[in-house]
Amino acid sequence: MSAMQTDTTHAYAGAGARGTNPVTDYIGRLRADRGLLRRVLMIGGIAVVAVVSLAFWLTGGRYVGTDDSYVHAGQLMVSTDVSGLVTEVDVKEGQHVKAGEVLFRIDPLQFQIALDNAKANLGETRLTILSMRDDYQRMLRDIAAEQSTVQLDQITYDRYANLLRENSISKLTTDQAKFALATAQSTLSSLKDTAQVQLAKLGGNLNLPVESLPQYRQAQAQVDEMQRQLDHSVVRAPFDGTVTEVDSLQPGTLVISALSAFSTTSAVGLVSDNNIWVEANMKETDLTHVHIGDPVEVTVDTYPDHTWHGTVGAISPATGSAFSVLPSENASGNWVKISQRITVKVKLNLKKSEPPLRTGMSTYVTIDTGHRLWWRLLFGH
Repeated sequence: MSAMQTDTTHAYAGAGARGTNPVTDYIGRLRADRGLLRRVLMIGGIAVVAVVSLAFWLTGGRYVGTDDSYVHAGQLMVSTDVSGLVTEVDVKEGQHVKAGEVLFRIDPLQFQIALDNAKANLGETRLTILSMRDDYQRMLRDIAAEQSTVQLDQITYDRYANLLRENSISKLTTDQAKFALATAQSTLSSLKDTAQVQLAKLGGNLNLPVESLPQYRQAQAQVDEMQRQLDHSVVRAPFDGTVTEVDSLQPGTLVISALSAFSTTSAVGLVSDNNIWVEANMKETDLTHVHIGDPVEVTVDTYPDHTWHGTVGAISPATGSAFSVLPSENASGNWVKISQRITVKVKLNLKKSEPPLRTGMSTYVTIDTGHRLWWRLLFGH
């Protein structure tokens, strides 16, 4: 042993004898013995990494996310259920409109003519009902007059029948009186039947309002229908939104109601400004602890520095493949298990100060399930 090492050993031994701090002594030994230092650092580093990894693993599992998610908005090709020529387009591409604002107009002349005709028919129906009431009153007077005739013929016949038993009158005269009585009774019965039919057409009660009778209500319905068609010749925005696909509709275009749902030349596109949500196609293995109402953070590729907040609004009852036009046939041929995706609808808490979202934008969704692995290990849920 060299003299330097001997002196160092004696120095440490002397310090220990004098009651020096053991930690300080250990640090001093590490500094003096580099091999020991390397072993301590190696074992300590591995231990630190293991502890950190274990802590991360136990506290993990709270958040699930996916980049298979896109912005959606309420959108509609706004058209009308009446046919005619477009006379005016009141909006431009990209214009913001409020609910009720006019988008385009159809020539109203044909609908106005039909409405006028229906109103005229309604007035004629009212006059017809009033005339039927007057006819019924006349029928009642005719019945009363015929009732008097029957009574008179009955008296005459009875008198002639008595005279015939006394041989004071011929049988022919009595038969003629009997025939006159039968004729009057038949006429009276016919008048009563006719009056009864007339009263039934008036609803069975003369005091009923004209507006409550079926004939009038039918004519009124025709007026309402023609008024509806006239109103629908002016096409308005059903909700607040941004107009699109305007250039495909020009004045002079013939809008055919039966084809408006299949042709962009008969409608104007409208995308909602308020009804906006995100659809995230989550892996089925990530939805174990996802529930409706869980908080969500959304980032949009267009605005990477901004985060939107929302909640889970709905979880699809089936996977995307279940709604496919050509669903997979897992019972035939070779089969490879693939993790399915289920659509999760995210309701956004939109603010006016946030950047505008457009339908179809790519997003990244992170759902806070509120569950940690250590909690599930301890409590099983």
